[in-house]
Amino acid sequence: MTSPHDNPLTEHLGPAPFRFTPSHEKLTVTSYSRTFKLLAVSLLAGLGFWAYQLHGPQVAQSNHLWIWGAWGIMAYTVGHVLFGRTSLTAQTLEQTWIWHKKVELRDLAYAKLIRIPGLDAVVAPRLYVRTLMGKFTVIYASSPEMVDEFKRLVSELTQFRKLS
Repeated sequence: MTSPHDNPLTEHLGPAPFRFTPSHEKLTVTSYSRTFKLLAVSLLAGLGFWAYQLHGPQVAQSNHLWIWGAWGIMAYTVGHVLFGRTSLTAQTLEQTWIWHKKVELRDLAYAKLIRIPGLDAVVAPRLYVRTLMGKFTVIYASSPEMVDEFKRLVSELTQFRKLS
């Protein structure tokens, strides 16, 4: 098998682009499990109840608004946990989040699946990826189907970069 680096005319172009073919044309799943979402909402509601019990009618006073500001930031984050989606195509890996995460698969240099088997419902499996330019991104996925695609992507990328 020849590589683009065997040709002196293409050697200066850098590493060859990685190509990955997912099992589905476009696989889109929720980023976090129902259990994780339930825990996040429960924690948010519990903290809201605790803050109200702590300050009750004094909530409108300016010296207590910082608590509700912090709660609002947590609510914003929980909202993104509830509606976050992860997508994989032959070209890109994406996750909707507080900011939109998008990685071009052809630019991948390294990938590692991080998970605790048996606790996927509580600790979301994540794919740590680094591009050829050194940018790193962490993508979460709760679906066993997406985790299997992540495993295959890691395996194929590792093999591909060994040959390059």
